[in-house]
Amino acid sequence: MVKKENLVIVPDEFVMNKIYVIRNQKVMLDKDLADLFQVETKVLKQSVKRNKDIFPEHFMFKLTEQEFEVLRSQIVTSKDGRGGSRYLPMVFSEHGVLQLSNVIRSGIAKQMSIRIIEVFVKMRQMLTDNTELRLDIEKIKKKLDNQDKNMEIVFRYLDELIEKKEEPKPRTTIGYKLTKK
Repeated sequence: MVKKENLVIVPDEFVMNKIYVIRNQKVMLDKDLADLFQVETKVLKQSVKRNKDIFPEHFMFKLTEQEFEVLRSQIVTSKDGRGGSRYLPMVFSEHGVLQLSNVIRSGIAKQMSIRIIEVFVKMRQMLTDNTELRLDIEKIKKKLDNQDKNMEIVFRYLDELIEKKEEPKPRTTIGYKLTKK
């Protein structure tokens, strides 16, 4: 009989909150991935070390002390040091998460990596949508600025015309002139 593993449905927001931007890459921490894949962090790290050749720098890298301190202040870990870890955390990009599911051969890891990739894709789409919206707003702002400038010019011309307005000169009458007797 085939063992069927249970998949816990994880909301997008939960996964999104585990994604950080480090070195201009969206990445996830090893401990967060271990939790999602339902394995111990040390098992995850051992799997990566055994398969180091399939994890290039843009798939996975270790944080520096400084990066970890900045990250720690963002996620507000209360423990001193590395939050119970003796080593600096590894972080994985979208491609690294996919590669990780190949080395941690469990059904949960494979399903969870698909779920995480879907969230990465949704985030990219949201960013694209927001960028398009921002560009549209900028176009509208430029049009409004141009309209404001045009209105300002019109009012300036009106002010100049009002200032130049002179008393009307008496009009000469036209037609038959009657002589006075």
